[in-house]
Amino acid sequence: MSLPDYKPSEKQSLPTLPHSPVVQLNVGGHLFSTALSTLRKHPDSRLAELFSSPPKLRSDPLGRYFIDRDGSHFGAVLDFLRSDCLPTHSTKEVHREAVYYNIRPLVKLLEESPPLFGELVGRQQFLSRVPHYRENIEVLIRIARAEAIAARQSTIMICVLRTEEDLGLYGNAINSLESNKESVVTFGPWKATLSVKDLLDCVKLDIESQGYSVSIQRHAVERSFLSTRSYDYFHKLIFTWW
Repeated sequence: MSLPDYKPSEKQSLPTLPHSPVVQLNVGGHLFSTALSTLRKHPDSRLAELFSSPPKLRSDPLGRYFIDRDGSHFGAVLDFLRSDCLPTHSTKEVHREAVYYNIRPLVKLLEESPPLFGELVGRQQFLSRVPHYRENIEVLIRIARAEAIAARQSTIMICVLRTEEDLGLYGNAINSLESNKESVVTFGPWKATLSVKDLLDCVKLDIESQGYSVSIQRHAVERSFLSTRSYDYFHKLIFTWW
């Protein structure tokens, strides 16, 4: 008994480049029309690579080239490719898209614009000098979420040591606390002119950028009869859940 002939299923083929110079795009549900030359304007970009011959993209049911990415800010990217026009709002979001599509001239211009220049050259350079800053932010969020069960707020103690001298007094300072010493998250010291308030502002900004509602209060440590000084290193970071 002979077996029937086997015919492998045909794979979905990649669309070919259009004969028309106009390209129809579907970027995460946002529709765009532009010239093929616009998409290839910067040969080393991801867009130029995607629309090389043959294009490295699938098409949607209506035959438009489909890019599986949020297209909310793709229009600003196209505006730059068309006319070197920089966005006047949503600069950070457009910068993220420019990095993704590897459009280096747009990335460079955005990083030199006032909204990003201060962030990258000022704030991020400062935070790079604060030991374990990013790791500490993750620890704070993890502790807060663990303490959120059946609670309206989570309160975490943070210790900010501005100088090496402050670091030398850390042992005495932590022993002056009456609360749980093991859960204290410590920042510093750092070699920059920015203040403790600047560091606390960064902590609040970076946590709130992830969607959390937080406030910071100074924690006053009462001087005991055995201590010759009080310490102002401690602050309460309060997450409000509802």
